[in-house]
Amino acid sequence: MEMDIASYQRALGDELRRIRRQRGWTRKDLQERMPSEVSLQTLATYELGTRQCTVIRLVELCIALEHHPHEVLARVHDRVFGNDRSGKVKIDLGKVAKDDQPELRPFRRWARDRLGEVGATQEIALDLPALEQLAALCGLDTVELVSKLRPFTNRPTEQSGFTPR
Repeated sequence: MEMDIASYQRALGDELRRIRRQRGWTRKDLQERMPSEVSLQTLATYELGTRQCTVIRLVELCIALEHHPHEVLARVHDRVFGNDRSGKVKIDLGKVAKDDQPELRPFRRWARDRLGEVGATQEIALDLPALEQLAALCGLDTVELVSKLRPFTNRPTEQSGFTPR
């Protein structure tokens, strides 16, 4: 299995940022919950995927965010390698075309057009660059887009049941 380290790092940063925002926290809020000292600039570079973090730092971040590290890494891995581990995410265009999420309007329009073409297949496989472009088109970050696309794949949605002590 080949891996693009920069893509993995960006996906990890996107996931950490998504979790923090989902909690309604600023980076300062996260910084205050960290067990060891970390600057706001360092947190920003982790979230942007421009700086690698150690395993220990990743565990600290996940605990501060009240998520299991292995679940965070599993979501990142699925995002980078797709649900079929080929590096692509398979999407059912028929389901997309019937969806009504306003954020996905540009993708829905494209899906309907594509399905109207002669010989078009119902399922497409999107690689990371395609997902990144689609996210930009929809005004979302890539992690948010992948989350919104889960109902159009055969992959179940994960839930975090982590409660810190």
